[in-house]
Amino acid sequence: MSAVNATLLPPSGLEGLAGWVRLEQTPGVGQETARKLLSAFGLPENIFSANFSSLQKIVSERVAHALLAAPSATTLTLIDKTLAWADLPGNYVLTLADQHYPRILLDIPDPPFMLYAKGRIELLSASALAVVGSRNATAQGIVNAEKFSEALSHAGLTIVSGMALGIDTAAHQGGLRGAGSTIAVIGTGADIVYPARNRGLAHMIADKGCIVSEYPLGTPAIAANFPRRNRIISGLARGVLVIEAAAQSGSLITARMAAEQGREVFAIPGSIHSPLSKGCHQLIKQGAKLVESAQDVQEELRHYVVPLFKPDAANTDNANLPDPAADSPLLACMGFDPVDADTLAERAGVDVAALQAQLLTLELDGVVERLPAGNYRRLQA
Repeated sequence: MSAVNATLLPPSGLEGLAGWVRLEQTPGVGQETARKLLSAFGLPENIFSANFSSLQKIVSERVAHALLAAPSATTLTLIDKTLAWADLPGNYVLTLADQHYPRILLDIPDPPFMLYAKGRIELLSASALAVVGSRNATAQGIVNAEKFSEALSHAGLTIVSGMALGIDTAAHQGGLRGAGSTIAVIGTGADIVYPARNRGLAHMIADKGCIVSEYPLGTPAIAANFPRRNRIISGLARGVLVIEAAAQSGSLITARMAAEQGREVFAIPGSIHSPLSKGCHQLIKQGAKLVESAQDVQEELRHYVVPLFKPDAANTDNANLPDPAADSPLLACMGFDPVDADTLAERAGVDVAALQAQLLTLELDGVVERLPAGNYRRLQA
């Protein structure tokens, strides 16, 4: 449980926000120290009005002096920038004293004491599922992430991910198409879009979903920030679904944090020959629930997930809808592992020229993927 009981803190508006930003920017004050100070003194204004002796009971002499010093010009500029940003429609800065701060984050060991949010902040209190995976995902992984996320969003779950390329992007796109929508937890300031290629997606999420960050405005893409933000991705959700992850993937960090936070961990298995299946198989060996359909996730979460949004029953099985092209006899010969054209022609009993025409049709239908080495792989069951 968090060191701070936010329910004991009175609401704070823009008028009290300057103190929170100042506390965040005080040298030597990190998340843990800030929570200790808030537990002892309440609101930031009480911290800054405390005497040296009282402060030194909580923090070191150096930090106590820093808290009593006047804020720097850089901090004052950031305060002005934050107040102006928070005053814009659709922008919010949620502190532990705010009634809209997501209660579920108070269950994790190190909840952020400030969140910068853009969009529909009510989603932060919705029943959610985190969907994560490789940035360098395969075509099948993208299809899985999009279809599972769409189906589960239609079922009323909000899809949480990190807005990275690959699986994250597909998860957000699928989530946006359902009633549950999506939350993007980013590793930069909420005023920065990263990666730049996802600018259009970011605008859609800000409009129909929610973008959230614990980092001050203007914070650039720093590598160390991304693993740390993963605790918020898992913390906002009731479970984490991993779709394609290498053995040393950052998605496994999210899964580990989820397990430590008492969340459910799900993983989709893949080919034993695929490096991007290694992480998922590792999780399954360690006790993650093997997932073959969206219903597998719904079944596990049904006891304590009460959607804020009315499920769309007609779409809850979108992740398993059959594809007309899947009836092709060629797919039965192909199996589910990569195969070269000559081997496939031999299995199917056709010449290579005729085979190439069939493969092209299946590729255009999105059922077969051509790999860089000239092999082919089936994308759907």
